[in-house]
Amino acid sequence: MSTPHLSPRSTPRRRSLHGSALAAMLTAVAVCAGDAVARVFPYGPRHRSINDLGNQFVPFHAQLWDLLHGRAEGGLLFNWRSGYGTSFLPDLGTYLTSPFAVLVGLFPRDGIDLAVYVVTVLKTAAAAAAMAWLLRTQRRGPWWAAGLLGASYALCGWSVIEASYNPMWLDGLIAFPLLCLTGEWALRGRRLVLGVLVVALCWTANFYTAYMATLGAALVVLVRVALAREGVRERLAVVGRAAGTTVLGIALSAPVLLPLFLSSGQAYPGWVKEFRPVSWADLFARLLPATYSFSSPAVFVGTGTLLLVAALPFHRAVPLRTRLCWAGLTATVALSLQWAPTHLAWHLFATPNGSPYRQTFVLAGIAVIAAWAGLAAGLPGLRALAAGAGLLTAAALWAADSPLTTRLGHVLFAGGLVLAGAAWWALRHRRLLLPAAAVLAAVLAGQAAATTAYGHKGKLGGLDDYPSWTSAHTARSEALAGAEGWPAYRTDPSRPALTGNDPMLLGGEGGAYYSSHTPAVFTNTMVALGAGWTSRGRNVQSIDNPVTDAVFSVGARLQPDGTVRRAEVPPLVTTRPPGAPLSYGDSPFANQELLLGARVYEDPQAPGVCRAGTEAYLWAPEYNATARLADGPAFRLNGNAPRNRAAVQPLGVSRGPSSALVFDVAAPPRWTLSCLDRSRLDPAVAALRATAATSVRVGSSEVRATLPPGATGTAVLSVPAIAGWTCNDRPASAHLGLVAVPLDGRTTSVSCSFRPPGLVPGAAVAGAAVLVLLALVAAGRIRAGRQRGGTA
Repeated sequence: MSTPHLSPRSTPRRRSLHGSALAAMLTAVAVCAGDAVARVFPYGPRHRSINDLGNQFVPFHAQLWDLLHGRAEGGLLFNWRSGYGTSFLPDLGTYLTSPFAVLVGLFPRDGIDLAVYVVTVLKTAAAAAAMAWLLRTQRRGPWWAAGLLGASYALCGWSVIEASYNPMWLDGLIAFPLLCLTGEWALRGRRLVLGVLVVALCWTANFYTAYMATLGAALVVLVRVALAREGVRERLAVVGRAAGTTVLGIALSAPVLLPLFLSSGQAYPGWVKEFRPVSWADLFARLLPATYSFSSPAVFVGTGTLLLVAALPFHRAVPLRTRLCWAGLTATVALSLQWAPTHLAWHLFATPNGSPYRQTFVLAGIAVIAAWAGLAAGLPGLRALAAGAGLLTAAALWAADSPLTTRLGHVLFAGGLVLAGAAWWALRHRRLLLPAAAVLAAVLAGQAAATTAYGHKGKLGGLDDYPSWTSAHTARSEALAGAEGWPAYRTDPSRPALTGNDPMLLGGEGGAYYSSHTPAVFTNTMVALGAGWTSRGRNVQSIDNPVTDAVFSVGARLQPDGTVRRAEVPPLVTTRPPGAPLSYGDSPFANQELLLGARVYEDPQAPGVCRAGTEAYLWAPEYNATARLADGPAFRLNGNAPRNRAAVQPLGVSRGPSSALVFDVAAPPRWTLSCLDRSRLDPAVAALRATAATSVRVGSSEVRATLPPGATGTAVLSVPAIAGWTCNDRPASAHLGLVAVPLDGRTTSVSCSFRPPGLVPGAAVAGAAVLVLLALVAAGRIRAGRQRGGTA
């Protein structure tokens, strides 16, 4: 029996628009309702910015806001704010190239958290609309049902629990139906140029999830070709068109992708973790609403949709081959989540550093497409619905032993199953269409909102959280702006930090930097000088130390009480005398002296006691407690190895024997106390300034400096020596991890510029793709003209 339409007189395109609008609206309402129930920002006092959302993604969007408003230090290629200068294009391509990201520029700067939230909701709604449009493109059916299924896809557990705090992953949620749509165009031999542009847009927005979406879309296209085309030649032609569209689209995004891939290879190694599949009880538990787990696949898509999928094998109005193909594909993809080789294939052959089931949204999308394949052929009968309900009940009973299930989840699942089954059956009666559709929408929205709210509870209970912008942020930002002196000197937001990317969030030009692309050379250099880290070396902290401030030209450093500590420091470009190449050792204090070029520390007079008048600095990278001078305040060191490493900690000015070092718990096996003598440091800094560049000009990705006459040795730019720097028309050298230029006594100036590795080859690949695309378009027009001429 066919399914009824609400608007039989409307055109197919208008019905598709109606379906997409319904999907987007229902999705936005459910997400916002769940957030409101959980009382998270912006609906309540609880923090929404958990884990990397607050630590990375909000600060990166703040940097984008500043770029859009002309207030950022740096540009699209280079970021002067973070990590004492680092490549920005890879970060841009990883976090900020979504078309939705630029919308943050419409909000006030101190509303950046709200801006990211609105963008997140809009992305989720867009994914629902895209899926609804895809379903109506694949096969005609009731627009309202396409809208409900589109919303169930966008409201899947992966979306509302995991991608909601990784907003760039939501671009993959949008990409999957769009890439499937390009497959439909290939199936029909239409819209080559638009298809290529869509692929390029998806891969540029977020290549990581676009890769997974592409794999899923390829599987969908293969099934569509097998069902809609006959004969090997015709099928191969469609597959060839789809593959060509995909390859050309990816090639167009090469100027972003190639630098990004090369940067990933140069990043500090992340956490290597062996994949271990969850139990089937846990997997089936995640079919239910109101469940949470960081390490299992959130495959919930709404009971109404699950019922259609489970009923598909028994839906006799659907041809047997169609049932076998779509049900088989759904089951195969579900199994692929649990097998290590396919797990690696889904994740670019590297187990993720975090949630191991990031491809779950593809399974949700394929399940929704399978549900539509059955529904578009007609409503499932009572036997099919009963059989589907039996399968889901069996899965729920299997999941009963899982610790992930909740009483609320079981109640919502059971109630939703009964209501959805009754609603799908009631749709056989035209007069019941409106109430039945309303019941299905209510079941989906209620379950999704509950899952969203329960997810917040789990995330806030188990992950770090960060406050939205408050008066404390404003005070720090204003203090940094008031001390700004770039490029004459840097202004560092310092420690303790609000996030791992305070320079981007608050302003200044600091040493802190947290990204998937944190360069290994930067981490290694900073650690050699005494920096701390979190996230196993990718979240590097600034060093609160006057020696490193001198070598990195930090003339203003924000203090915990909101004041700014100022210092006379050398400019960004200094010189070092001739000598043999140097390398760092084990002691951060000796390494600081090596980079400064002078001895400024002394050993304690007695164990744990610095000479009176010197400043005590403690290095205990594995210590995870408080330490202090006996007559001073306690300071917390965060050395929970291997995830965290404690930074060199200033303890204050020693008063002699009364200022003995005290560990408030057992002393760590490795620690060093060193005593800074300001009477040595001040002349050392003055000597460095005396031989430094006489003028320095800084652009978005370049530095020009005038040197003193007859300068010899090495000119040192206080920027980490990451790949991509060219100085005086040659690849830059390195001096103890910083960009360097050899001097011969005749060099009067230094001109350095940065270009991300891979940018030029990527642009060449994109240019070649454009030429191929133009040739294909021209060939198509010539062929069409000949066909018209032959017909005439």
